[in-house]
Amino acid sequence: MAGSDPAADAVTAPDTVKILIAGGFGVGKTTMVGSVSEIVPLRTEEPLTIAGVGVDDLDGVEGKRATTVALDFGRITIGRDLVLYLFGTPGQQRFWFMWNDLAIGALGAVVLVDVRRPQSSFAAVDFFERRGIPFVVAVNGFFGRHPYPPEEIRDALALPRDVQVLLCDARERESCRDVLIALVDQLIARVHPLLGAPAQGRPGSCGGA
Repeated sequence: MAGSDPAADAVTAPDTVKILIAGGFGVGKTTMVGSVSEIVPLRTEEPLTIAGVGVDDLDGVEGKRATTVALDFGRITIGRDLVLYLFGTPGQQRFWFMWNDLAIGALGAVVLVDVRRPQSSFAAVDFFERRGIPFVVAVNGFFGRHPYPPEEIRDALALPRDVQVLLCDARERESCRDVLIALVDQLIARVHPLLGAPAQGRPGSCGGA
């Protein structure tokens, strides 16, 4: 069109942010990445075999038949100018050595927690605290139930007040999306503190404190 500004007409590529989805074995990391991703997620699951007997901790998840051995990968667009790349970490302790590589370039993380086995996510909380990577804690409501309020979970995990604790359902796209938006709000607030504190939960099936 005559008189148009080529610079103004140019399509601007969206900003991309790397986010880790971490937690213990069987807490729902693969489920979360798969439910919220707008692309077919990359999964590196392998069947559990007899070789893992005595090595892998299946307490509380005896029915699980497969495990992530490298990573899960998905993508979700948050608005017109922001795309999140999601990297789900392996939960088995024998694969934790990969976390250091996966954390390179990550701006934030979601630590998924199963209230039936909160101790399984202690290592993930410690990992991000030691590296100064901002994170939120998302409590996955198995069978759609949340028996404990966020403040009780915060106390059980000995979390500082500035870490948000959110209730979610890893099977539900909107619930997982709310968790990711809460994390993005927190990251923005760290960079631009004048914009205010991060939102304390959002409408839908996700609540927080």
